[in-house]
Amino acid sequence: MSYLSLLLAAITQASTPADSLPKTSRIDSLRSVQLTEIVVSASRVPERVLRSPVSIDVLNARQIRQSAQPSYYDAIENLKGVQLLTSSLGFKVYNTRGFANTTNVRFVQLVDGRDNQAPHIGAPIANALAPSDLDIQRVEVVPGVASALYGLNALNGLATLITRNPFDSPGLSISQKTGANHVAETGLSAKLYSESSLRYAQRIGQKLAVKVNLVYQRGYDWVANNRADLNPNANVSLSLTGSTNPAQDPVSSYGNESSNRRTLTLRGKKYVVARTGYYEEEATDYQLRNLRGDVSVHYRLTPTVELAYTFHGATLDNVYQRTNRFRLENYRLDQHSLTLSSPSVQIRAYRTRENTGDSYNIRSMAENIDKAFKPDNQWFADFTGRFNADTRAGMPVPDALLDARALADQGRPLPGTPAFNELITKLRTINNWDVGAALQVQSWLYHVEGQVEPTKVLWQRFRQRTGIDLLAGFDFRRYVVFPDGNYFINPTEPENNLIYGKAGGFVQAARMFFADRLKLTGSLRMDKNTYFDARLNPRLSAVYSPTESHNFRLSYQNGYRFPSLFEAFSNVNSGGVKRVGGLRIMSQGIFEQSYLRTSIDAFQAAINTDVNTNGLTTEQAIQKNKGLLRTNPYSYLQPERVNSFEVGYKGLLFRQRLYVDADFYYTIYRQFIAQVEANIPRTTNTDSLAYSLADRSRQDRYRLWTNSKTTVYNYGVSLALRYSINGYWSVGGNAALARLDRLESGDGLEEAFNTPQWIANLTVSNANQWQGVGLSVSYKYQSAFLWQSALATGMVPAIHNLDAQANYRLPKMGLSIKLGATNLLNRLYYTFIGGPAVGGFYYTTLIWETGF
Repeated sequence: MSYLSLLLAAITQASTPADSLPKTSRIDSLRSVQLTEIVVSASRVPERVLRSPVSIDVLNARQIRQSAQPSYYDAIENLKGVQLLTSSLGFKVYNTRGFANTTNVRFVQLVDGRDNQAPHIGAPIANALAPSDLDIQRVEVVPGVASALYGLNALNGLATLITRNPFDSPGLSISQKTGANHVAETGLSAKLYSESSLRYAQRIGQKLAVKVNLVYQRGYDWVANNRADLNPNANVSLSLTGSTNPAQDPVSSYGNESSNRRTLTLRGKKYVVARTGYYEEEATDYQLRNLRGDVSVHYRLTPTVELAYTFHGATLDNVYQRTNRFRLENYRLDQHSLTLSSPSVQIRAYRTRENTGDSYNIRSMAENIDKAFKPDNQWFADFTGRFNADTRAGMPVPDALLDARALADQGRPLPGTPAFNELITKLRTINNWDVGAALQVQSWLYHVEGQVEPTKVLWQRFRQRTGIDLLAGFDFRRYVVFPDGNYFINPTEPENNLIYGKAGGFVQAARMFFADRLKLTGSLRMDKNTYFDARLNPRLSAVYSPTESHNFRLSYQNGYRFPSLFEAFSNVNSGGVKRVGGLRIMSQGIFEQSYLRTSIDAFQAAINTDVNTNGLTTEQAIQKNKGLLRTNPYSYLQPERVNSFEVGYKGLLFRQRLYVDADFYYTIYRQFIAQVEANIPRTTNTDSLAYSLADRSRQDRYRLWTNSKTTVYNYGVSLALRYSINGYWSVGGNAALARLDRLESGDGLEEAFNTPQWIANLTVSNANQWQGVGLSVSYKYQSAFLWQSALATGMVPAIHNLDAQANYRLPKMGLSIKLGATNLLNRLYYTFIGGPAVGGFYYTTLIWETGF
């Protein structure tokens, strides 16, 4: 038989993994589901969830239907160890096992195997390209490292969203979700939320099927209005604190940050003074209008071989969070994909396109409204003149500071006025954050991948002789970015698009021992990036199952994360600070000539203290404290590395009514990709360096992507329990502990942990409490934790949330009704510092479905 014939036979080989599983009697729904539930994310091949070699959690259709959350995307938060960051009503970020941030490039989200990230940041824009609630079949979440098999940036976790196939689930579904938020909030009336969804799937004969999904969301976003001062001690040497501090920097106010402050010498004393700034709610639009949808055409060459084309697109108008807060307007993201799948061969290719449209940086908008009204030099000169005049006339310092600010702010545009709105219209078109606010990025992602299980057909004799199952795969990815001149530039060919990519492949071998009680699996992956040498990612695992209901696992894996486009190539002017990618071609010369901003800040603060309290002159203070200055010890970007060890148990106890899932992990991170702020003095004279670094106007400021010198060790343990009573009542809970163990050679640049020590969930539900009425109540606890980021640092208070829902199904009419609430008690909370306050959300969902 020719090789082509063998390959064709492999592609058309029919093998339904579930068919080979042991038949079990249905003691109750928990037993029947857990003994037969199949997952694919843990090993890239179908396997029972109980025997997966790594920790994996599943959110199936039944759990989604019974969840108290308004959508499956919200319900993911109830899974073991999942941390949710809410940047907006339309943008949520998930994280597992620590080191969270608002664009979690260490956590990957796949939709039917396709990465749905926004190419220029390397992370998904929440559910922009995610399936609708009507089309989701199940969600699989792998916490921790998954890059050994996927070759992606999955160092902290992987979520796979799997949709309903139109061949298996034809029909018409229509959903209307209506809700309300901002209920009983001070200064804001309750706002309506509407989400309309449609799913249509139809089989056309035996070989062709089509599917269409549409989702339209409208609402009013959560508001960021945190008034806590991030700079309370700037003038402590002058006893100016609290409301008298002229350098106040409220969390949700922009235009008064470090780049908008100066140290003024006023009548022999040094005062740190900030411009006034605007609150976020004054500088942006909180209306949410999101439209997304997809069209799929599926063709079955044989009963087990399917070719599918999918177009998925979204247009977003909502608030979005990265280092800064952004208003997305006419933001467009779309993806074309083609997939060939069979039980033994899968080939997938897709292209993702991103256009940020009319989006803008809210912080830069507020900052440059101030500057457009009056340049910094003029504002601070006006402030100085009035303060000196007032204090000479005998006015107390606090009153003089207020009067000087009032004079300097005369003519300042007021929010909501025509002048203010005209500036917003103008600044959102200027693609330079030193003077404007536009976010103008166009990028593309091209991806091709394939995998084959050769021992299913081609090498059956090898499998019979050795008992080894083999899996092999490859992928090729290319990013293409239009150089807009501000956000991205092409450093070598300015007139051409910027291209960045990687290629990789893996092999995996698995074998059963001791009458199929022990399964050993090993995989090895190699990836090569455009600017880095090839890297190896191994994974080894063992699963021991003394009985069908008890499964113990042990695994070790290594992972790498190559820098994202933004980390590698960014070129952003932002408030007088240049943010530069960490590749040598982007930042050569900056690392070598710069001084750490942390040391410059300490140097300037020491000068102020010596002048204000010790009676030194500025000259004397500079000479005394110049030893505080430190040259930049960091260098060009290298890939991030991680090693992870995990042990766990999954099983059924007490007559197989109690489901138990426990795990412990220990992880070692090296070469964290992080940012360092460093300034270059505008002088080549060694004797003048300290004087330049003492004066903010005599230095060029940079924020550089680099690697931490710290080795970070962290560990965690989690436990999930679910008990089923009579197949209807279900009581489930989980708790997860995440801790930093220690830091070696801690340099302060390691990525912030940003993770609560404890996350716990408890849910009680009944799918049919009375004549088709189901209900559930969920409680979530999250301990207080320290949040650290370039935008804001502070303690996030503990969260105690209560969610509830009741649903009623009328099967004969195809109707289901759900009435629910998240944060039922409407206690405002933050998921991170700098984000919005999240209140109660009260909703009803009406779904009508009919099959064909």
